[in-house]
Amino acid sequence: MNKPEKDFRIGPVRASVWLNERNVEGDTVNFYSVRIEKSYKDGDDWKNTSTFSVEDLPKVALVANEAYKDIRLRIKEGEESA
Repeated sequence: MNKPEKDFRIGPVRASVWLNERNVEGDTVNFYSVRIEKSYKDGDDWKNTSTFSVEDLPKVALVANEAYKDIRLRIKEGEESA
């Protein structure tokens, strides 16, 4: 399984930056996507959710902003096209 390019975490909230490829008219095009999730413990098991409490929202905003800055820096440096 592929691993994210980078993770940004604040407490239980994490934003993962993924590099993806798509074939467009015979050309391979790279693009980024971001997954934001929260980890929590259910008994002895760790689980993830994409549902956040009101108190989680500032953390979501911060990790989303860090992911955005990382992607923009990568694009500016010419590592990937989008």
